[in-house]
Amino acid sequence: MRIDTIAPAEGARTTEKRLGRGIGSGLGKTSGKGHKGQWARSGGGVRPGFEGGQMPLARRIPKRGFHNRFRKEYVIVNLSALAELPAGTVVDYGFVLSNGLAKEVKNNAGLKVLGSGELSIALTVRAAKFSASAKEAIEKAGGTAETV
Repeated sequence: MRIDTIAPAEGARTTEKRLGRGIGSGLGKTSGKGHKGQWARSGGGVRPGFEGGQMPLARRIPKRGFHNRFRKEYVIVNLSALAELPAGTVVDYGFVLSNGLAKEVKNNAGLKVLGSGELSIALTVRAAKFSASAKEAIEKAGGTAETV
């Protein structure tokens, strides 16, 4: 491949519409705007959502719900995801993300371990929160559940 052979993808670039260049072009005289009126004028038209003075749909529909900006979102991992790890592994927030055991979330407040699944190996788990069943299962398997 050479730099002079690089071309844009087929259909990616289109020639601009040359308006007002005579009747024969098909876009002469009124330049595709029809005759007179608001839409034919320079800067003409109405803003998006304007419905001719009628109360717009966006304002007719009631507002619902509430989004708490200060809510803490946890990166969640289940015991079933930890079951395949080798015994003695130290599982923490960084370990979970680097091994793809859970998805990262915005505004995260750390790691939360939930008790879905069986755990039969001893692990050291360091997390911000544990469900009661998860903590019980980790300790029953001989591991430790440390709250960070």
